Parts: sequence; structure tokens; C-alpha cells
Amino acid sequence: MSDGQQVRTGKPAGAEQVRQVRTVAVPGAVLAVHGPAGAGPGSADRLPPALFVHGLGGSADNWTELMDALADVVDGEAVDLPGFGRSAPPPDGNLSLSGHVRAVIGYLEAAGRGPVHLFGNSLGGAVAVRLAALRPDLVRSLTLISPALPELPPQRTAWPTGLLAVPGLPALLGRLPSRGRSVEDAADGLLRLVYGDAAAVPAHRRADAVAEYRRRMGLPYAMQVLAGSARGIVSAYTERGEQSLWRQAGQVRVPVLLVYGLRDRLVSYRSARRACTAFADARLLVLPESGHVAMMEHTAPVARAVRELLAEAPAGRS
Repeated sequence: MSDGQQVRTGKPAGAEQVRQVRTVAVPGAVLAVHGPAGAGPGSADRLPPALFVHGLGGSADNWTELMDALADVVDGEAVDLPGFGRSAPPPDGNLSLSGHVRAVIGYLEAAGRGPVHLFGNSLGGAVAVRLAALRPDLVRSLTLISPALPELPPQRTAWPTGLLAVPGLPALLGRLPSRGRSVEDAADGLLRLVYGDAAAVPAHRRADAVAEYRRRMGLPYAMQVLAGSARGIVSAYTERGEQSLWRQAGQVRVPVLLVYGLRDRLVSYRSARRACTAFADARLLVLPESGHVAMMEHTAPVARAVRELLAEAPAGRS
């Protein structure tokens, strides 16, 4: 585990929050872990621990608003999955769903923070479900925001993301001319994909998206990691037997909060019905105006629902 560095989160000028980022060596990867600056060794004992896992193409920064909104009820940390955010890609190139699960389990074991209240968005939701099924000792509740659970066929607006899994296509796209498309235009396109109303995105969050897109495109492995993780999701969608995500959802026994947005272009609300029946103890929050990242777009109602979930979840450590 390395010494940490401080970074400023995306907030309006004068209201920035400082977070501590440290790197942690786990089996198969070295992860960047984000937490409140100045958190001491005993901070996890004062509040129940929580871990936040982002989606495909995202980073720990996606959880900034929700972590701040829940800072008085959980001791929260957010992890950058291998190859995303500030985490380097895994040396063995394992970007499968199980590879990401292995990394998160490795962190929880190395940090001794389990069981945690586990949060997952999109790809992070699939990671959280498999982790909870395989290692119930590490999880005390699940909050799943637009989780990437198998949905066949996917809605049409999700097809371009799925095409990233086609071998050779990401490399071809990387060689195509940008046709004058600026970094700002590309970042705006991503915001329109994941937000229900991209026009309502705060200026500071839009500026962060542009800066992060520019940084990611400067990394030689960015497209490879995105494509490899997309292939991992597609592969997980086709798994059967004990590795089926839906079967693993049925093995989860902790309280589960499911959050879906009716304007989600990547995960259809129609999968909410199956999710509600798959988990043994589920409750559902539907946000009519939200897209794929409800924790960023409508933080307050998500935080309220999480607080209700935490009131029901087991309080003690196993």
C-alpha cells in the first residue's frame, strides 16, 4: 500500500472537497482507492464501512456526490477498477467480470474492511452481485444503480457500447479521423449517453468530464481497457450454470436497493422486474428523469433511499 496523495473532487469553485487517493496492491492488479482526506486508521470503526464501484468507462469520481451525501452514515471509499481512473491496467490483461471481482475482493481482504455496504453502478453493479454471491462474508447490503445484469436483447441505444466488444473494432475506431470532433464534443456525447438530461449537467461536472476525457485519451491503454471490459460484460451475459449472474443474484441474502432511471439509454427499466424477483430481499427506486448515473444526476433521492436501506441492514461486523 503506497502513501496517498490528495486530489480535489468536482465541485463548484470554492466548494471543492479534497480526497485522499492511495494505491493498494491486490492479486492481479494495483488499485487506486479514494477516501476522505485525513481519514485515520480508526475511522472505519466509527461508522460502518462502504465501498463504491463505478461502471464501464467511469471512475471513483462518479460517486463523489453520493459519498458526500452519506458521509455521516458510512465510512465510504471508492475504488478505480483495473485500467480505469487512476488504476493501472492489470499486468495479466484480465479485464473479465471475474477479474474485476477478484481485484475488489483482494482490496477488501487487504484492507480488512468487510463486511461493507457495497455500491455498484452498471459494470460495478455486476461486480457487486457476483462478489456478494461468492463472498457473502464481505457484504452487508447492496445498492445497485442501473446494474449491468443480462438483458437480451439489449435496448438499441446500448448497441454502440456493446460493439466495443467486437475484436478489432476499437483499434479500427482509434485509427479513424476525428472529422474535426473536439474533446468537448466527444465528452458532451458521453454525457448525453449516460444522463437523462445532459443539458442540466452542472458546469463544473461538464468541465470535469472534458478534462477526464482528455486525460483518458492520452493513455495508451485506454481503448484496450474499455474494449476488454466491454467483452467481459458481454461474456458474463452469456454465462450459464453457477456463473450465471441471474443465478448469483438469487444467492444474495443481504438487503438490496435497486435504482433505475426511465431515461437510461444503456440499461433498460424492463430488467427491473426480473431483478426485483431475483433478489431475496429487494426494494426498488424508480427515477423518471434519471439516466444511467442516477447517483450523479439525482443524488438526493438516491441518498434518501440508501439511508432507508442502511436502517434495515445488519449493523455489526461478521
